Amino acid sequence: MQQMMKQAQKMQQQMATAQAELAEAEVTGTAGGGLVTVTLSGAGEIRSVKIDPKAVDPDDVETLEDLVLAAVRSANDEVRKLTEEKMGPVTGGLGGLGLPGF
Repeated sequence: MQQMMKQAQKMQQQMATAQAELAEAEVTGTAGGGLVTVTLSGAGEIRSVKIDPKAVDPDDVETLEDLVLAAVRSANDEVRKLTEEKMGPVTGGLGGLGLPGF
């Protein structure tokens, strides 16, 4: 039982370390060949949105909206990959332990 408690504490420490690394990390997603770039923290918070002036057409706002959405989705995919990379070794392939955010 004591060995199991030590193992659980070690896993908890590893998870805390991985979560801290994720919070400090930044990932980017792009769309339109780089016309729109979105940067997110590893925790999924939007840090910046950059839009190339070439993407701005007052007569076609829908395309710009689509590019922003695509860049956000791309960045979210990168956050998911980074999370799997950082948390995978900690959870040992336990499917994220069924906990939200893992």
